[in-house]
Amino acid sequence: MTASQVLFYFFGTVLVLAALRVITARNPVHAALFLVLCFFNAAAIWLLAYAEFLAITLVLVYVGAVMVLFLFVVMMLDINFDKLREGFWKFLPVAGGIGVLMAGEMALILYTKLDPSTMPPPAGVPTGSNTKALGAVLYTDYLLAFELAAVILLVAIVAAIAITLRRRKESKYQDPREQLAANAGNRLKIIKDVK
Repeated sequence: MTASQVLFYFFGTVLVLAALRVITARNPVHAALFLVLCFFNAAAIWLLAYAEFLAITLVLVYVGAVMVLFLFVVMMLDINFDKLREGFWKFLPVAGGIGVLMAGEMALILYTKLDPSTMPPPAGVPTGSNTKALGAVLYTDYLLAFELAAVILLVAIVAAIAITLRRRKESKYQDPREQLAANAGNRLKIIKDVK
């Protein structure tokens, strides 16, 4: 057994155990921290598979952004988690069956004799790092889909800001039209002192 195989089984075991703790931890903050551990172990497995870009993306996006946001939401909201856990045992047989099915599929994939070194690289993909190859494919073959995804994400960001933007009645706002229409005639009022 090679060193990379030993590391793969180590990271895989820690990943499975941390994933089990994510769904069995009673404290949601502990569950989120176990999920962070899952993400780091999955990134280590990606590194073993020479997928450096996917590994760093997993760490930056999920650990750096999504999990921090999730932890803020969990800590700021006062959610009754005991009420949410009431139906856990009722759905355990279905969830267990799906878990066994997925484990069986993963075992079939692991025991399939597929040698990636015999597969030819896709046409038009430069050899070298996988980040360079991914960038070349993304910005040539899938440029339109990439730009459409960027536009959809931009629209989603603007929509989220527009939905959450509320005007408070107690706050004072400036009206630019009123400011631009101002002149000395409607701004200045001379009052004579009448005795």
